[in-house]
Amino acid sequence: MADTQPNGGAEPQPQPQTLNPQVSLLAQYMRDLSFENVAAQKGGAQEGRPDIKVGVNLDANARGDNRFEVTMKLNAKATSGEQTIFVVELDYAGVFTVTGVPETHMRPFLLIECPRILFPFARRIMADVTRDGGYPPLMLDLIDFAAIYKQELDRRREAEAATAQA
Repeated sequence: MADTQPNGGAEPQPQPQTLNPQVSLLAQYMRDLSFENVAAQKGGAQEGRPDIKVGVNLDANARGDNRFEVTMKLNAKATSGEQTIFVVELDYAGVFTVTGVPETHMRPFLLIECPRILFPFARRIMADVTRDGGYPPLMLDLIDFAAIYKQELDRRREAEAATAQA
């Protein structure tokens, strides 16, 4: 009796193993928060629309089996001409359990996906603090964490290339 193959005689192809990334937010918290109302300290009132510069720094550290702490540092400085209006700095962190992510993809996952989960909460804190400081709420634009990660990789590659040429 002849063996019959369901797909016209070809050997069945092994299916690639699909990974099922799972992430759980176990805790989130402010590590540090600072708001400095410089204009009020100097007794001056702000005139016109301020120029606001926002900075973002990210970090991730292992905290045991499949647990990671991801830290997002946000800072914003509002200026009008040469005068600083206010400075706000927030160090916000979350503890995550992450499974189903290959080791080679863990760092990008932690620095892209986990900050996406934390960002709405940190954004709200920044808005509340600036509003409570007497200014319109600072509503941060959405942040492209993948672009930030890529920029950091590019910066490191350029630094390594410059070091290698020196």
